Amino acid sequence: MRTIDHPPGAKGRGLLPLVSLAAGVAILGFAALLVKQAHAPGSVTALYRMLIGAALVTPFALAGRRGAAGGAAPRLPRRGVLLAALGGALFGCDMLLWMTAVGIGGTTMPTLMANTAPLWVGLGSLALFGERLRSRFWAGLALALAGVALTAGRDIGAASPSGLGMLLGLAASFFYAGFQLVTQEGRRHLGALPYLWVSTLAAAAMLLAANLVLGRPLAGYDARTWLCFLALGGAVQFLGWLSINYAQGHMRASTVAPALLGQPVITAALAVLLLGETLTRWHVAGGAAALAGIAIVVRSRGA
Repeated sequence: MRTIDHPPGAKGRGLLPLVSLAAGVAILGFAALLVKQAHAPGSVTALYRMLIGAALVTPFALAGRRGAAGGAAPRLPRRGVLLAALGGALFGCDMLLWMTAVGIGGTTMPTLMANTAPLWVGLGSLALFGERLRSRFWAGLALALAGVALTAGRDIGAASPSGLGMLLGLAASFFYAGFQLVTQEGRRHLGALPYLWVSTLAAAAMLLAANLVLGRPLAGYDARTWLCFLALGGAVQFLGWLSINYAQGHMRASTVAPALLGQPVITAALAVLLLGETLTRWHVAGGAAALAGIAIVVRSRGA
């Protein structure tokens, strides 16, 4: 989504988007911990995150359409709806894999792997849209991949649960990249709120189908798990992304996109402090290199 600067001279509005961005990133940082605390399969947790998020965004989407139309809302463009549905299905796959990865391999490393998506978005833009990539992109890509190899190499080689979690997190990043690439085209046909609405509904529908096929129970969970579902849907999916979307409307994307890389950093800090997870020096060094490389990639594309 293209972003703009906040209006010059608007007092107080320069600080509010920054606070909104920081709050949104901080909320996202809690997502993996909530997934870990929910006593439910990752696919079920993902489903309720999207269902609750869809329930909260629907009134705003409907009100926005009625307001824009001045009465009866016109039909949404068919191509835009189809792209939003495809994007939602890809995002649902991302959520399913990432939340499963967190349940298997801890919170920090799967979240880091899932945040490698900007690398694949860049390569996908080259292949699909013919976007020219600068030398800084390739340097950042090399650094990020070296960091990923350093971080994940030993755990994957040892066939440990942590290694499997990293592989699933990495797989999730491909689907998240696909979601972003589809969204890049879909937003040409739908506004931000209608696109979010349709894609969230599509993600929920895809996850419902996946859970029915897998035979996952959709009820019978304890109160703590339902609270985690509510927090993921209400705080993370709705408030977290609402805060970030507000910031995107008033700040340069070249500021917002690198800031989102704070999510795995916050997740790591919270996991160590609250869950007692431990990180080896290889995890720290590789993770730092991966995040630095991703930041270079994001900056190189002027995102």
